[in-house]
Amino acid sequence: MNYIEAIKYIEGIGKFGMNFGLDRIKRLCELLGNPQDKLKIIHVAGTNGKGSTTTFISNILISQGYNVGTYTSPYLERFTERIKINNNEILEDDVVKLVENIKPAIETVIKEGFDHPTEFEIITACAFKYFYEKQVDFVVLEVGLGGRLDATNVVKPIVSVITSISYDHMNILGDTLSKIAAEKAGIIKENIPLVLYPQQEEVREVILNIAKDKNSKVYNVSEAEYQITNDTVDGIVFNLKFNDNTYKNLKITMINRYQVLNAITAILTIKVLSDNGYDISDESIYTGLANSKWPGRFEVVHKNPYIILDGGHNIQGVEELVKGLKNYFTNKKIKIVCGMLKDKDYISMIKEMSKVSSDFIAVTPNNPRALTANELSYEIEKLNLRAIAIEDISEATEFAINTKYCDVLVFCGSLYLIGEVRKKLKLM
Repeated sequence: MNYIEAIKYIEGIGKFGMNFGLDRIKRLCELLGNPQDKLKIIHVAGTNGKGSTTTFISNILISQGYNVGTYTSPYLERFTERIKINNNEILEDDVVKLVENIKPAIETVIKEGFDHPTEFEIITACAFKYFYEKQVDFVVLEVGLGGRLDATNVVKPIVSVITSISYDHMNILGDTLSKIAAEKAGIIKENIPLVLYPQQEEVREVILNIAKDKNSKVYNVSEAEYQITNDTVDGIVFNLKFNDNTYKNLKITMINRYQVLNAITAILTIKVLSDNGYDISDESIYTGLANSKWPGRFEVVHKNPYIILDGGHNIQGVEELVKGLKNYFTNKKIKIVCGMLKDKDYISMIKEMSKVSSDFIAVTPNNPRALTANELSYEIEKLNLRAIAIEDISEATEFAINTKYCDVLVFCGSLYLIGEVRKKLKLM
């Protein structure tokens, strides 16, 4: 088996679709020797901010000299982005070895009468095995979808983290914030501390009640005091105080103000680790934050004109994008290239985007659930906005960049769009 064959095998399992529940992944991990039980895991759930928070935590630990595995999804350009050690992507040869090793276990699971393990379950099990074989010091593990029934939830972490919660995947997680919060809070484990991002009151109430039932000590980011002292497209500088801890002039280059709260969430997570005996210096906090990058989240890839890539794919994500555009690009002409999925609240997302631009190019993201460029263009024009439909992402990217009449060009609406745009920009 070569790498292409290994990826085809993994992606071919996608035909079995999503099938929530932990029985299959538990059995699969048992057959692999339960590698997840031999890892120190920081488990991160939430609707928005999971990837950024994971990146901040990982880079602080890496700066301290630890070997740190990270598991994230989805990928933007390459499958290997999902599984990293010290920010280095898994080698293609290692992917092949993992797939060859896990196939017999998958066959056993099926023979024993379980449903076929899902694509995400198999990748998750591969990640556990890989991180154990490489003997990493920590794993920062991002939840795929939800929390309670997510394949990553077979772990017993050393700390759980819940980032911002809002409406998304309502057909799966529930149609109210309380129901969604309960699913996300499913990662909270008995006697394991929880770091909690500031939440709407109904979300916060659900999570705190579950944490209380689990005897999980909660570290509230909302109790931290912070002050932003400088905020430009080149980075954000802020001061932070919580309990007896004070930090002056912390800097992050992942811009847009919500990233400050993600950074604080990471710092509190690190303080929990420190309080439990792990050696992590303040210098590593400063260095790790400054070194953190997370592609496709208000990412500035070019100046003059500015080109912004943002993978926000729900209404909260788009609201934060619009806040950032208003903050950094007041009185600038903005053109938006967007692609969205049919199962998202795309009407509300377009309305939000219209607060900063009336000039759109609609494209079709590379996903079976995509809204076509023509469908999206039609919905945009119904709101009395200008829209051009260009089906192909590569063609749309080239067309947009060659349009001279804007100060800021924004690609947004779906991570499946952003990955393709990043590839195209590298070739131009």
